Amino acid sequence: MIGIAEAFSPRYAQARQKFLQGCVSAGLTVEPHAHPLKGRDGEDLSMDVALDGDANAQNLLIVSSACHGAEGHCGSGVQVFALHDAEWREKAKAQGVAVLYVHALNPHGFSYGRRVTHENVDLNRNFIDFSKPVPVNEPYAKLHDLLLPATWPPTPENQAAVDKWIAKHGATAYQAAVTSGQYQFDDGLFFGGKAPTWSNKTIRGVLKRHAGNAKRIAWIDLHTGLGPNGLGERIFACRDDKVAYARANAWWGTPAAPVTSIYDGSSTSALLRGLMWDSVYEECPQAEYTGIALEYGTLPILEVTGALRADHWLYKHPQAPADLADGIRARMLEAFYTDTDAWRGQIVSQARQAMFQAADGLSG
Repeated sequence: MIGIAEAFSPRYAQARQKFLQGCVSAGLTVEPHAHPLKGRDGEDLSMDVALDGDANAQNLLIVSSACHGAEGHCGSGVQVFALHDAEWREKAKAQGVAVLYVHALNPHGFSYGRRVTHENVDLNRNFIDFSKPVPVNEPYAKLHDLLLPATWPPTPENQAAVDKWIAKHGATAYQAAVTSGQYQFDDGLFFGGKAPTWSNKTIRGVLKRHAGNAKRIAWIDLHTGLGPNGLGERIFACRDDKVAYARANAWWGTPAAPVTSIYDGSSTSALLRGLMWDSVYEECPQAEYTGIALEYGTLPILEVTGALRADHWLYKHPQAPADLADGIRARMLEAFYTDTDAWRGQIVSQARQAMFQAADGLSG
């Protein structure tokens, strides 16, 4: 067994080593998918995959981290702890459930402390059909120049303009405009890309290799940055399918805390497009699929979007003074990772419960 705090890491390279060591301790073979670039400290980057269980299992649970790179501190900690958790591993084995750990879906973002990929793309907006006209986010287009002003911190006039937009349209509309995804501004926030990213293509290959024969697939994708601090919201991560939603609620929901949905407005998340879980339907059409995004709160939403604005400003101004750049990076870390033992304990306990419930649901 490993201590909860010991399972988490402040940097990607350390997180990767803990994951690889955990796989060795569990007797698992790691399948590395090398990223074409190096990390912030010159380290190798990789999407690392390990299967715990029968390669031909009919029931498969996927547990993934760092779809949004800076959120990887949380997800990696859950995965490392799970690899050392004998009770969990025995539970999955007894239920006939194979567990596929995908560590660092977006290793570049994890290493650099950015939410986006090296292409400046939000991976969870990148899974659209690029052979067709891309969606147009008109509200974002009107906000783009305000969100990324010429100087940082924003001038009082810029902040007043943003506040005026929010006062007129509401905080919910602001969140939707900024976060739902846009495909017109390559340097902008929540950019969905012009083509499938390296991470998009790589995870599709992983699904084909490891999930192509499963009859039932569950996916718990670990996220941070929305909701009350430490609370793990279970957000429905499937297409808008009432049968799948009922199944997800039967597995993971309670009367007091049902699984939320972006389709009916019950989630803290806005209605999104280009979502990663669409790949399951396309790469594993033989399987019954049920998934959630386990979304842990950190800071209030306007503070999180403020950190993202600063990060994208820094991306556009790489020659910014070192003290300003360091402050922006520290703010990004705080927006997606609460560095306390209490928070880490909440993360592991809620993720562990969701994993046990998934094993029961898959084998039920």
